[in-house]
Amino acid sequence: MSNILIIVVAYLLGSIPSGVWVGKLFFKIDIREHGSGNMGTTNTFRVLGVKAGTIVMILDIAKGTLAALLPVWLGLGLHPMITGIFAVLGHVYPIFAGFNGGKAVATTAGIALGAQPLFVAILIALWAGILYLSSMVSLASIITLVVAAVASLFIGDWIFAVIVWIAMILIVVRHRSNIERIRKGEENRVPFGRNSSKKS
Repeated sequence: MSNILIIVVAYLLGSIPSGVWVGKLFFKIDIREHGSGNMGTTNTFRVLGVKAGTIVMILDIAKGTLAALLPVWLGLGLHPMITGIFAVLGHVYPIFAGFNGGKAVATTAGIALGAQPLFVAILIALWAGILYLSSMVSLASIITLVVAAVASLFIGDWIFAVIVWIAMILIVVRHRSNIERIRKGEENRVPFGRNSSKKS
């Protein structure tokens, strides 16, 4: 019963629509009605700017990390990544936002951070570097996730590796339209970095 309860709590944490709440509270707009229509970090960066995007990214990472660490804090036998994946599902299919959520990159980073902090710290540096060079959150996220999935095979934790691969496949599938726009050179860019939208 405790394990089921903690999984439900993890899903509810993941369902918190950070982008929607930040947009409505501080900017009086529904982020889902602007840009790509997505409620996640990428669209927040594009529509509301760097500060709002950073806040939403931190909140989305935090809810994933909290979900992953709950079984550790409560002394339960569940692997952090098992509860964490339910936070990812909550972000993708949030009960608080009509089951239409984000693409879960930041929340996935959050659950991995709870389980393997050094591993994620290195990947965040990689993500930031690619983002700076390309000004495309989607490209930075996809490349970093693929690298994370391959690198996870060498961590020595098969549960961590399996869930990272599941999350990577889920996120790449949800980025299909982004991948097509990247291929065509039409992907939206954020307003910072070497190839920012401000320069176009």
